[in-house]
Amino acid sequence: MITTARLEFRQMTAGDLDDMAALLGSPEVMHYYPRPRTRAEAQHWIDWNLGLYAEHGFGLWILSLRATGEFVGDCGLTYQQVDGVTELEVGYHVRADLQGLGLATEAASAVRDHARDILHAPRLIAIIDPANIPSQRVATKIGLELEKRSTTDQLIFATSYT
Repeated sequence: MITTARLEFRQMTAGDLDDMAALLGSPEVMHYYPRPRTRAEAQHWIDWNLGLYAEHGFGLWILSLRATGEFVGDCGLTYQQVDGVTELEVGYHVRADLQGLGLATEAASAVRDHARDILHAPRLIAIIDPANIPSQRVATKIGLELEKRSTTDQLIFATSYT
């Protein structure tokens, strides 16, 4: 599994429901989504990722601090449809009280490297709400560039490895 200077990644399990429900239910974390998620939706999120691990060998992984094991959020790779094309996306959520410490950038950088070096992905994207300036900064820091605005009015940041 992936590790960085401050973070370790692991697959989600059913035991992560409390942490994931708090993360996805946080109005601050989910500010750029239509709404915070319910506990049942957090369970569905975990189940979705368990299916992704089985099907693709990746999904969104749990992030924790290496030094303490403290839950940070999630980060990983999922396939998304953008304007009728299947794209590999890096995605991340970091607890509101841990935002601004560079953890999302550190995690997303490691996932970018995994996509490029281990999965040999030809391309990587991030789908970002136009108002989500912090997430746009993360995308540019990891080498993604604004490519277009999707038909659903989201910004598509991308990089190619071919």
